[in-house]
Amino acid sequence: MTDQKLQVIPLGGLGEFGMNMTAIRFGDDIVAIDCGMMFPGAELLGVDLVMPDLTFLKENQQFVRAVVLTHGHEDHIGALPYFLSEIDVPVYGTAFTLALVERRLEEHELEREPRLIPIKPKQAVQIGPFKIEFIHVTHSIVSAVALAITTPLGVIIHTGDYKVDPTPTDNDMFDLHTLADYGKRGVLLLLSDSTNSDRPGFTESERAVRPRMEEIFNRAEGRVVVACFSSSIHRIQLILDLSREVGRRVAVVGRSMVSVTEIAHSLGLLEIPDDILLRPQDAMGLPANKVTVLISGTQGEPMSALSRVAVDNHKHISVERGDTVVLSSRIIPGNEKAIFRMIDHMARRGADVLYGSMNPPLHVSGHASAEEMKLVLNLVRPRFFMPIHGEFRQLTKHARLAEHLRFAGLEDSFVMESGDVLEIDKQGARRAGKVPVGRICIDSGSVGEVVEEMVIRDRRHLSEDGIVLAIVAINPHTGRLEHPPEIVSRGFAVAEGDSDFAEAARQVVVKTLEGSNREEKADLGVMKEKIRADLKRYIVKETSRRPLIMPVILEV
Repeated sequence: MTDQKLQVIPLGGLGEFGMNMTAIRFGDDIVAIDCGMMFPGAELLGVDLVMPDLTFLKENQQFVRAVVLTHGHEDHIGALPYFLSEIDVPVYGTAFTLALVERRLEEHELEREPRLIPIKPKQAVQIGPFKIEFIHVTHSIVSAVALAITTPLGVIIHTGDYKVDPTPTDNDMFDLHTLADYGKRGVLLLLSDSTNSDRPGFTESERAVRPRMEEIFNRAEGRVVVACFSSSIHRIQLILDLSREVGRRVAVVGRSMVSVTEIAHSLGLLEIPDDILLRPQDAMGLPANKVTVLISGTQGEPMSALSRVAVDNHKHISVERGDTVVLSSRIIPGNEKAIFRMIDHMARRGADVLYGSMNPPLHVSGHASAEEMKLVLNLVRPRFFMPIHGEFRQLTKHARLAEHLRFAGLEDSFVMESGDVLEIDKQGARRAGKVPVGRICIDSGSVGEVVEEMVIRDRRHLSEDGIVLAIVAINPHTGRLEHPPEIVSRGFAVAEGDSDFAEAARQVVVKTLEGSNREEKADLGVMKEKIRADLKRYIVKETSRRPLIMPVILEV
């Protein structure tokens, strides 16, 4: 390519939720914006996370100069450990974002020490031909930034994820002035978050949550158990402040919740009142009306802290009659069954469970709605526009929102998908082919095995170690085992030819069931995970083989 061509290449996050990553290339220099992952759907058995295919960047790694991060959500930083194991470049981000990156990197043993370079809003850095200024934006996570990338052909504005919150709880306002200044000087291309483009109006301020929370804390007679996303530092601050006001102490429960609150506190982003924290193991010993539990697991993940509390399987915390449980989060599509099952368990114990849409709200989105998107479009007034971050219907709606700018200098909008190349030169902008993209499935349980195609992974797994089905018939009303478990195997010779082994495996399943309470047995997700884990442990110990283990639970 000639030196006077600018290429913008989304490698993930367009036409899908998650895996946000964009490469920007000018001549022989490339910067990557974000490096996210997504959680697998139910069809991706055995997969822990899904990340973008990095083939394009690996093939051009001598030109890759840096990764620049907009904020610390997993769908923007989750694939970094895998990226940095292949491509050694500096990573720029705010201190909080990089602290979350460090936490992820600790779980992986990289051969090279990562080069993490902290930046602050209003700061600018020069990376090859790109001068990048960081612009503070409001979002559901603290320390989020947009990027103004000055290239030899003009300025690219990348909003990252944002909403225009006029009254942020930390009073750190969205820097609309800097955005408007760039708009006045002229912006070549706007890349803007499309997540809520199908939602009219404005997204409510984070402060809108306080009235509902105040009401809950003032009327609750038992424990208050609040579940929210661990990255929602503003929400966590609100829970701590209200607990102090009403004389409650707070137990922080769940690995991610503990880790992120420690990071935020150490960076001065979370103020924890003196003597308010309570060890989880002491929470049940205090009067119920003196305790708040701040817990992770809003999406009903089978082994999360809140899911275990719901079925009375947590070592420190349980919910009882008179307790109030608050899900201060959105229900992510696809998780409805797991979340409502979890709510059912807690309601059965007599807890008052609050969730979903209310007015005043329990939760507000961190993404801009249509009117805020129009505001950003009007301030920036780009020559070209490319919606990012969202499924195709949201990208299309966002492009329609920009139509009114046709009379104010907007030449064209490009609704692209991951892998499409947008090429810009002095003559204008156009689509210019595709680069290889896709998803790579990571099964960290198998020593970081990277799986490019699930079919290949399953075929290899089945051909090497076979499959073991544990078939269990449970009465959903009594939780009783109706028939002895049946162990069926294919391609797993030990089980097929050794009746003693099969009988021992049966007993492992029986023991798992006997060690589970009735509510766990009624929760298929929890039971399948427990049976699979126990059976895997036994088979690996006895045979050093790792067959594909699939529990099948029949409700009879």
